[in-house]
Amino acid sequence: MTDELLPILFVDDDANLLAGFRRNLRKQFEVRTELGGEAGLRAISETPQAFAVVVSDLRMPEMDGIDFLTRVRAIAPDSTRILLTGNADVSAAMAAVNEGNIFRFLTKPCPSLVLVSAIEAACEHHRLVTAERVLLERTLHGSVNMLTEVLAITSPSAFGRVSRLKKLAGDVAEAMGGVDRWKVELAAMVSQVAHVSLPNEVVASLRSGDELTDKEQKMVDRLPEVAVRLIEQIPRLEEVQLILRHQGRAFADGATGTGASEGEIEIPLGSRILKAVIDLGAIDSRELVPSAEIEVLRRRTGRYDPAVLAVLETVLNSSANLGGEIQLVSVSELISGMVLLEAVLDGTGRLLVAAGQETSVGLCERLRNFASNVGVKEPIRVVVRAVESS
Repeated sequence: MTDELLPILFVDDDANLLAGFRRNLRKQFEVRTELGGEAGLRAISETPQAFAVVVSDLRMPEMDGIDFLTRVRAIAPDSTRILLTGNADVSAAMAAVNEGNIFRFLTKPCPSLVLVSAIEAACEHHRLVTAERVLLERTLHGSVNMLTEVLAITSPSAFGRVSRLKKLAGDVAEAMGGVDRWKVELAAMVSQVAHVSLPNEVVASLRSGDELTDKEQKMVDRLPEVAVRLIEQIPRLEEVQLILRHQGRAFADGATGTGASEGEIEIPLGSRILKAVIDLGAIDSRELVPSAEIEVLRRRTGRYDPAVLAVLETVLNSSANLGGEIQLVSVSELISGMVLLEAVLDGTGRLLVAAGQETSVGLCERLRNFASNVGVKEPIRVVVRAVESS
């Protein structure tokens, strides 16, 4: 155990028993109690990541402990679950454990040392589960981020939008819930990596909004399939693959079953978010405010989930109001995290980085190398975002 007091939630229908838990365990854990399953679910729903361990009595009116902990698993899967039972309920408790819903069950009355030992084991299990998930997210996200950064550096005309699309998609996913932010962000990044399969002239036409030939349109239509193939050999990215596979489908094709033919797969929420964000990025918005950008999408009847567009508009307005200080900087003054307000050109007028991209360590280094060799047009207009105090 570390010195950190992990938050533990106790749920029971006996107020005196809950008071005893608070009194006896307050030095070892951060204890919160709720009277009954409904109150416990409300507490967890408010902050799904708040509790390391949830301990519930089995016999409670209206909602028993197995039903309650099953719902907890759906709301807060990272919380480790413990069931308290009477001797007569051991068979039911063992069934719950065998079904994989419960980490451990304890019989009542439970000695204090036994209860503390079980909670400590549950806390360690929680640490391992969350550490593995965070490591997976960071490793996968970091790997794809490195790939997209390299591709953005070598082909800025194709990948200048990656940073904006990733952030927009992630912000919308976080605001809506129902899908992990990192999965949508990863899908947004990989969707742009797939553009490497397109000829340069097709990429240029996409960026300028020129009409595509039938042959070129078929290439673009195959991008989701290309994106899926890029990551299909990476373990545990099945949900990201699903998002990418359905990113091109219109909302009317069956996002909620409405208008879908029998047996058609429902469009995942991540795919609906990705379609709206990618199509938004293709709009020439230099003279449009966020509401006007969204209105362009709304006029395309049936293509987008109205709920996604509503949240996307809110995110765009929030981003526009975040502000930051606009500065003119030299290449030597560029640091990671600045947002380019204009395209960066080399001394010959060739595009190096598209406007709107957020600078990274690798990008800053590349621009410094260009500045020392062929020159870079300076100063560069950027936004320096204020750093929030922790």
